[in-house]
Amino acid sequence: MSDTSAAFLGEQEIMIRDSARKVAAEVVAPTAAERDRTATWPRSELQAVADLGFLGMLIPEEYGGAGASFVEYCLAIEEFAAADTGFATLIHVHNSVGLAVARLGNEEQKRKYLSDLASGKRIGAFLLSEPHAGSDTAAFRTQARREGEHYVLNGSKQFISNGNEAGLGLVLAVTDKAAGKQGSSLLMVDPQEHPGYVVSCVEHKMGQRSAHVAQIQLDQCRVPVGNRLGEEGAGYRNVMGSLSEGRVAIAAVATGTARAALDAAVGYAKEREAYGAPIINLQGVAFDLADMAAQVDVAHQYMVHAARLCEAGVACAKEASMAKLFASEMAEKVCSDALQIHGGYGYLSDFPVERYCRDVRVTKIYEGTSHIQKLIIARALG
Repeated sequence: MSDTSAAFLGEQEIMIRDSARKVAAEVVAPTAAERDRTATWPRSELQAVADLGFLGMLIPEEYGGAGASFVEYCLAIEEFAAADTGFATLIHVHNSVGLAVARLGNEEQKRKYLSDLASGKRIGAFLLSEPHAGSDTAAFRTQARREGEHYVLNGSKQFISNGNEAGLGLVLAVTDKAAGKQGSSLLMVDPQEHPGYVVSCVEHKMGQRSAHVAQIQLDQCRVPVGNRLGEEGAGYRNVMGSLSEGRVAIAAVATGTARAALDAAVGYAKEREAYGAPIINLQGVAFDLADMAAQVDVAHQYMVHAARLCEAGVACAKEASMAKLFASEMAEKVCSDALQIHGGYGYLSDFPVERYCRDVRVTKIYEGTSHIQKLIIARALG
């Protein structure tokens, strides 16, 4: 894909994007296929990107982070997704935890946790979804009962990215059942310090296998009141306030994956010959590639636009949903078309397009399904 978007990026944005592209190509991509096959946690790869500041991108420099802008962050996430979709998801969830602590934490909490998150000493996880609360985010049932200077957590969390590797989990729990959505709080749980954080299982997934997803049981898990993040009763509101950024970041994940699939398809079409010439000379293949390139470029440009709105503090729920909806739907189609161009070889695990098709599918589900995005957009139209 041509790099025309650089004309609309600042010097710092280009530098961070290129740095992410380099480490993704040199460190993350070479082991992606093997990690997909074995579902291995990318420990050494995470340390390599942590050393370059990519695990603390949204954490202020005074706490050991990179202090990057949200646009810079999304550009980096796209590059990591082009190397390994699951790796990009993993570090996105981790960085989101750092951002939440940086925004909502008091000084003591920031000093205790942010440098460890930025260095990769602690991996972050968000414990939001539950067996009965997926798209219906307000239906969560996990309870946090106040006992003196502690909360006692009980409940189940489902589909928790990084949950089995977490050194810091942000748990959304009910602290006042009578208050509804206004009766929830975010609590910081350290699985090593707070007994009762139990990994029930690590899921076997269709794709993104190096991004582990776990079921977590909270069984009489005692957490100090000092580990509450933000005000009591403000948990749900604080989580909802970060949804737009999360959706734009997933647009970056989807776009990066689609770009990798496009690049693979172009490379294959130039090498594969049929009827005495490379198949890229066949009009049908060439037109498919042209459509794919146009879709990837449009998704990238709109993702950057939505990221700039988030960065500016503009209310942009509609634009964030548009970015995620378009990018994820586009990416599934582009990955499928890339596999088709490969023919029978595309169906083999020896070629990366097979993995891209599996990896990209969940971008239409997590951080809000495509139907949820359409609902948000439609409501914004009045």
